[in-house]
Amino acid sequence: MHNRAELSREEIERYSRHLLLGEVGLEGQKRLKAAKVLIVGAGGLGAPIALYLAAAGVGTIGLVDFDDVESSNLQRQVIHSTRDIGRPKVASARDRIKGINPFIAVEVHNAKLSAANALDIIKDYDIVADGTDNYPTRYLLNDACVFLGKPIVYGSIYQFEGQLSVFHAKEGPCYRCLYPTPPPAGLVPSCAEGGVVGALPGIVGAMQASEVIKLIVAPNFDGANAPKTMIGRLLLFDAWKTRFNIFAIEKDPNCPVCGANPSITTLIDYEAFCGLKLGEDEEAIAAITPKELKRRLDRGDKPQLIDVREPHELAIVKFPNAKAIPIGQIVRRQEELNARGEVVVICKMGTRSAFAIRALKESGYQGELLNLEGGINAWSEQVDPSLPTY
Repeated sequence: MHNRAELSREEIERYSRHLLLGEVGLEGQKRLKAAKVLIVGAGGLGAPIALYLAAAGVGTIGLVDFDDVESSNLQRQVIHSTRDIGRPKVASARDRIKGINPFIAVEVHNAKLSAANALDIIKDYDIVADGTDNYPTRYLLNDACVFLGKPIVYGSIYQFEGQLSVFHAKEGPCYRCLYPTPPPAGLVPSCAEGGVVGALPGIVGAMQASEVIKLIVAPNFDGANAPKTMIGRLLLFDAWKTRFNIFAIEKDPNCPVCGANPSITTLIDYEAFCGLKLGEDEEAIAAITPKELKRRLDRGDKPQLIDVREPHELAIVKFPNAKAIPIGQIVRRQEELNARGEVVVICKMGTRSAFAIRALKESGYQGELLNLEGGINAWSEQVDPSLPTY
């Protein structure tokens, strides 16, 4: 970041409330105008980050996302509107940002961040704001930023819980120092499967935007006057109980990426690292498509249908003739399964059902298990549109 951007008369008026703050002032606002911030993910977290950084006058905002706007996004992704359904998220977000502040530049990357493009996309930005919702991208983002010397303003959300930190290997720990390895694939549901209260990403994303602003204006101060950022600290927020906790996190000298003797020096296969690809000794899970299941049912086959969703999800939509066994009970209740026949395991999207099948097989279950591809949502789209998707 440099300090050479000048403010026009219109910008001075627009940012007057910043200019009145001694901690920002004219020099700080110039730094904001000169800064380039990359937001990875234009969803629940990316929305408030982008809105507040645009309003604050960050001169260049980059957006990375490859999804299109869906109606289920609108419960929390406040940068998009109903008329944007079906549009690329980066296009919708760009229009909203420019509507808030025409004085800033918006660079869109309508692509999935990967090991092939991450370094090229990130290298020209000063700060990265993490609005991702999956482990492979988080680890990819961390490693790329360590290699490039960039700080990451990290946020994550799930149901009523949020996390916030700043990872900057030059000054403190990186994401791998806190989480050396990802959880087993399928163990932690995504927001799409586990849900999230709509206001939570607004709270966490706004705090991320605040951290970005502090990082940008921080060089104006030193010693006791310097802002206290979240480098080396982790904030946990419980929205249900309105409770904040902050913990110190240390740099791991043995970290494989930012430690004294790193073993990871290039970007790797993050899908494989997070267990989303089969290992050489792993058996693929047998699956059945919704259309094939419908064909078998129509011809009179009677596979046992097991729905592993939670009870409150059954109130939203029930799968016809399925027996409900929540995923947390599936192993201890496996005697209720028809081990002599075919069992089709069902969830919302096919992820938890696959995890349930793996858990059953690891426990020694010998019966035939099939995973319904895409879950109930795919069944609704391909077979029975009368069932709601959620």
